[in-house]
Amino acid sequence: MKFEIPPLPYSRDALAPHIGGETVEFHYEKHHKGYLERLRKLIEGKPEADASLEDLIRTEQGDVFDNAAQVWNHTFYWMSMTPAGGGDPSSDLLERLARSFGSIDAFRREFAEAANGEFGSGWAWLVRDGHGRLSVRKSSDAENPLQRGLQPLLTIDVWEHAYYLDYRNERARYVDAFVDHLINWDFVASNLESSPLAGGEADEGGSDR
Repeated sequence: MKFEIPPLPYSRDALAPHIGGETVEFHYEKHHKGYLERLRKLIEGKPEADASLEDLIRTEQGDVFDNAAQVWNHTFYWMSMTPAGGGDPSSDLLERLARSFGSIDAFRREFAEAANGEFGSGWAWLVRDGHGRLSVRKSSDAENPLQRGLQPLLTIDVWEHAYYLDYRNERARYVDAFVDHLINWDFVASNLESSPLAGGEADEGGSDR
């Protein structure tokens, strides 16, 4: 399989002032594409080259896993944001989140707490499990919910390269900007609709880290 990184779904300065164009440029061109180049070198001429990214995430370890997961994670991260995002989702998704977390504000708090609470580099996720339940998870380094049989719906990157140029060491301000102004709720809804579980079991509970 020929691995590629899709173009950004918006211009590189479209997320400003919440994430600046310079941050997006370095993050996408140097970090994201760097993971892709390292992955290609690691698997060139090997059976792993015929697998999908999702297969590599679920089955591989070490450098192959790290780079495959980071290619996938970053593509998902770019899609998780949109200019003039944030706010409240559609009524159907709002109801789904309220059933799972108590309210949209409770979800925002839990998601922000997971992002701020991840020690060192990592991610926070909104996921759906095999029983249809929504929850918030956090993961370290390149870890991905696919490893645990969970469906990612939304993510935020809390590696320092995602925010340091704009916020220095103030991760919480970056997380607040993401939650309040950048979440792409249409992307979250489309992930739920595309799941084979969409319309299935009722959601229960909140986070399960």
